[in-house]
Amino acid sequence: MPRNVIVAQSGGPSPVINSSLQGLIEACQSFPDTFGTIYAAWHGIEGVLKEELLNLSIQPHEEIKLLRNTPAAGSIGTCRYKLKEKNAQDFQRVIDVFKAHDIGYFFYNGGNDSMDTAHKISVLARQQGLDLVATGVPKTIDNDVGDSEFTLVDHTPGYGSTARYWAYIVQNAEEENRGSAPADPVLVLQAMGRKIGYIPAAARLADPERTFPLQIYMAESGLSLQQLGENVLSQLSRDGRCILVISEGFDVGDIGAVKDSFGHTSFSASQMTVAQIVTNYLNSLTFPVPGKARCQVPGTDQRATAIYASEVDLDEAYEVGRKAVEIARSHGNGWMSTILRKPGPSYAPYYDKVPLELVANSERMFPKHWITKDGTDVTDDFLLYAQPLIGSVWPRVPLHNGLQRFTRFSMRFAEKRLPAYIPQAYR
Repeated sequence: MPRNVIVAQSGGPSPVINSSLQGLIEACQSFPDTFGTIYAAWHGIEGVLKEELLNLSIQPHEEIKLLRNTPAAGSIGTCRYKLKEKNAQDFQRVIDVFKAHDIGYFFYNGGNDSMDTAHKISVLARQQGLDLVATGVPKTIDNDVGDSEFTLVDHTPGYGSTARYWAYIVQNAEEENRGSAPADPVLVLQAMGRKIGYIPAAARLADPERTFPLQIYMAESGLSLQQLGENVLSQLSRDGRCILVISEGFDVGDIGAVKDSFGHTSFSASQMTVAQIVTNYLNSLTFPVPGKARCQVPGTDQRATAIYASEVDLDEAYEVGRKAVEIARSHGNGWMSTILRKPGPSYAPYYDKVPLELVANSERMFPKHWITKDGTDVTDDFLLYAQPLIGSVWPRVPLHNGLQRFTRFSMRFAEKRLPAYIPQAYR
């Protein structure tokens, strides 16, 4: 007998997260003898706790197809609710909801913490004798899931599109800075990346020949604010202008940062951005050229803009979703689908599985040998790794009356069968 399915998303979204959702839905629908009704937990694990299960099986085929070019997580929602071991009632509620709706398959799309949640649920299900297959689907624009040797995950869906975004933003910034340098010789751009520098590193993809007056400062650069200032002054003496791409996690001292529910620093909600502190500091120095520094802080558009999505990333996100269904059907509980790279001079991805317990709360570092000795740039080895991920064509985003046409599901939810529940973190 077919068993019902819940798919959920967690953490920050990405430009291609819904392509993975499309792959999941279409793969499940290909095996009606295995998979019954497909539900989406509305806003991730919170939707499970609240028993808010959106019926995906009744959605029009057209809306499912539009998922490919629908960015962010508006289609089924995401959350930053963490299932904590001390909150036993939350875990029990998840199992109770699964039992009430005959859920045999649980797919969780997210990053490190999400894989930890999926793993904990898979373990608890086994302990309680529930016939449940929990499978992870990797997602994070930070590209920090897996190991630093790239044996578990080569890269995560979402990263290629965010890298493409930064390549294009820096290209355009170069044109602006080139023209406005007499008044604004220094432009500071702040990139996402709390501790790990894959996103700011992608700025170099805009200028692989290294002709721009570009400096990159990742959290791992190991430089002080004073050293940064000296580097900028030197660049100004040589070129008359300078573009800085700086990680939001670059150490400039206390910026009054706040934490999200996962315990991660939310730099965008802080009292002062890193880019503003750097800009203020630079403007306290005496430039060898006229003019001042100015800054720009791109926000969630880094992870929520359809037109910058990489076609390579979209394809791979879809295949990772399909692979998760294949794994669940053929190999059972406790795995995550993954992307790996075949050795050789040309880029060739393939899809496999890794145990959830190996990637739960994993955190891949940026390789030190990919950072130049002076700490202000990345090496060609990084470019060889990242360049294939951004693709070479524009995505085909459908338009209606001149506006982007995104998925809009019918808000039809499963009938609730359990008493109302307030998640423990809300109490």
